[in-house]
Amino acid sequence: MKTSDFYYDLPEELIAQDPLTDRSSSRLMVLDKKTGDIQHKIFKDIIDELNPEDCLVINDTKVIPARLHGVKEDTGAHIEVLLLKRKSDSVWETLVKPGKKARPGVRISFGDGLLVGEVMEVVDEGNRLIRFEYDGIFEEILDKLGEMPLPPYISHKLQDKNRYQTVYAKHEGSAAAPTAGLHFTEELLDAIQKKGVRIARVTLHVGLGTFRPVKVEDVTDHHMHSEFYMISQEAADIINDTKRRGGRVVSVGTTSTRTLESVADEQGFVRETSGWTEIFIYPGYQFKCIDALITNFHLPESTLLMLVSALAGKEHILNAYETAVKERYRFFSFGDAMYIG
Repeated sequence: MKTSDFYYDLPEELIAQDPLTDRSSSRLMVLDKKTGDIQHKIFKDIIDELNPEDCLVINDTKVIPARLHGVKEDTGAHIEVLLLKRKSDSVWETLVKPGKKARPGVRISFGDGLLVGEVMEVVDEGNRLIRFEYDGIFEEILDKLGEMPLPPYISHKLQDKNRYQTVYAKHEGSAAAPTAGLHFTEELLDAIQKKGVRIARVTLHVGLGTFRPVKVEDVTDHHMHSEFYMISQEAADIINDTKRRGGRVVSVGTTSTRTLESVADEQGFVRETSGWTEIFIYPGYQFKCIDALITNFHLPESTLLMLVSALAGKEHILNAYETAVKERYRFFSFGDAMYIG
């Protein structure tokens, strides 16, 4: 299986640069994973696709304002730091630009010294371990100094930080939003629950590895970066009970999907647990837990496009994407949604 098998042509003007005013007014493509049939709806119509005995699984991770602009203490040169993974209270694995200016021992000042970081060592793929010094609460300082780490294909400045968060974001730790969830409003979630659909919350802290391009031609040679997940007893009970009653597990986003598929047993049941996952789902994978998926439109040749192709078949997905381009759907993080059921 080749990476180039997952290429499609996307006009640049279809990449959504700004979120819509009303989250739930995005367009929704409904794709039948068995037949490939396509319907065009509005996202709030998702309620019609859900049955009372189903459960909806959402990822309640919260994006941290992980992009920091600082200066080297000795030269005043500008340095940009992106927080990727917390290693301990004050130590983070980071992506630093320009990397050549961030050798071990270099000290970087942010916000006129409100926060100071010292580069400790260079690790995998040129990432840096940085130890931070500060007075007070790190999260509060980050909130003051940091910016939301929008993907590189979004050039517009985000006016409202909360629009790159889901309405149910709770546990801080993501370097990117679980974007399928951005379409939900409190009102829509209430209406879904009133219909009898149960909602299970899991957590997966999204790393930038999710968006890293696949640089190898043979798909099986690609290595996923590890991401931290948590499933509570309450969430496990809702998911397992749904399965026992014959309802469907409808996953919101590829991140919720990867969490469930990482821990499910052969019968599709999950348990209370936490850990790190490097699961890479591509065609040929047999899904154990999820039955349907709500997701956005993904980048060509990406691991996320491979995941949805595993669920609905590559031909159905590439045909759906071709249709989305023709119908002028909006793509990527702030774009429209797809329901695969």
